[in-house]
Amino acid sequence: MMLCQNCSKAQATTHIKRIINGETTEQHLCAACARRLGLDGFFDDFSLSIPNIFAGFFGDAAPLLTGRQSERCASCGSSFEEIVRTGMVGCADCYKTFYDRLLPSIQRIHGRARHAGKRPLQTVPAAQAEDVPPQEPTKEEKIAALEQQMQQAVESQNFEQAAVLRDNIKALREEQ
Repeated sequence: MMLCQNCSKAQATTHIKRIINGETTEQHLCAACARRLGLDGFFDDFSLSIPNIFAGFFGDAAPLLTGRQSERCASCGSSFEEIVRTGMVGCADCYKTFYDRLLPSIQRIHGRARHAGKRPLQTVPAAQAEDVPPQEPTKEEKIAALEQQMQQAVESQNFEQAAVLRDNIKALREEQ
């Protein structure tokens, strides 16, 4: 239990850390002293909700849209104003419908608007999945996948795993 540094009587419930010119100071106060010093409602106006964050990326886009007929997604009926207000896109078609208005925000949030994540070595459409047995990936596809894994291991500084993957790649390349 830490006592209030101001009155030295009650338990400290408010902890303030300040960094000024690289020098850190900490202050531990009880609720009464924090209220007396005006530090009790410091985060009252602070709201960290997904809709508020998402709406913040759109800036003042909603007021610009007032005065004209709201365009709505043909699939789900969402309007761009609703997306900005709630922070949630109604459906996948909303991305097509509001592409020009969503694109700048998606780029600000993610740094780019094109997905660059992993993808499976083989893809079989769901309708064919039952009829067609999965194909074995080619030697080149296996090597490419291992090289990608090795690069990720190096980036995460997992050098032991990277060495194992390097040896596997070498063995695959030497196979007939």
